[in-house]
Amino acid sequence: MPRKALNIPDAELAVLQRLWEHGSASARELTDWLYPGGGTAHVATVQKLLTRLEEKQCVKRNRGSWPHLFQATVRREDVISSELQGAADRLTEGSLHPLLTHLVKAGKLTADDRKSLRALLDELDEPPGRPKK
Repeated sequence: MPRKALNIPDAELAVLQRLWEHGSASARELTDWLYPGGGTAHVATVQKLLTRLEEKQCVKRNRGSWPHLFQATVRREDVISSELQGAADRLTEGSLHPLLTHLVKAGKLTADDRKSLRALLDELDEPPGRPKK
């Protein structure tokens, strides 16, 4: 069964990125990081973003402390996967091959990036249960 797309807009993604970076944070801390010097309207914006992320089950709120602390419940890797699959669905009828080919050709891969990518592909080609080289 296909995984449900997370559908995370940029503003919500910015909140998640801070939570991945810091582990947990209060709404005020998130506001200070996202909108340095921001006022009441920015606090309300972050609260709304956190509410939406809670509804999507991407963050959880610890109500046992004051102020409440928020923590990401979705992994960065899962968001990347969802976003890439969503792009593939929209642009290439769900096929990741053209998308990945374009990213590799257009990207600025370092020698280490290419070496790592080759190692990953070699690892994926290994039959299951076979010792790694």
